[in-house]
Amino acid sequence: MHAHSEVLTRLFTALDRHDHDAMAACYAENASFRDITFKLEGRTRIHAMWHMICDGDIKTTFKIDEVDDRIAFATVVDDYTFRAKGRKVHNVIQSRFRFKDGSIVEQQNSCDTRKWASMAIGGVGGFLAGRISLLRGAKGRRTLDTFIETHPEYRES
Repeated sequence: MHAHSEVLTRLFTALDRHDHDAMAACYAENASFRDITFKLEGRTRIHAMWHMICDGDIKTTFKIDEVDDRIAFATVVDDYTFRAKGRKVHNVIQSRFRFKDGSIVEQQNSCDTRKWASMAIGGVGGFLAGRISLLRGAKGRRTLDTFIETHPEYRES
């Protein structure tokens, strides 16, 4: 198994076990993370996001589609309850990773935003969130900032 496949296996099996500490250990200190909601810089904020997510009922499966010495691609399926609305979500995600010195330095996730918003939020709010990234980003930032305020270990000095 390629070393980067091992990193991704550790990452996603830790997510399924809700082990945010093990997940954070897969990232370089200066890593970046991008998805339909979050644009994060640095392992500390990435760790806080995974901690927040691991506090929920997420279940994850994954398949590593391609891996080499610099990059990898994986298909990830997350099933969880979107806590803000109490709605069940089945989200299929395409993840792209870049590595340096055996750690993730960049992760970019994409999915069908309209499908996700329909499942997670529903109604007019879901219609809008599925089409306007600024809405998702603003809400995600507020939610993560609130989480960090209640978890001082993630506050930047």
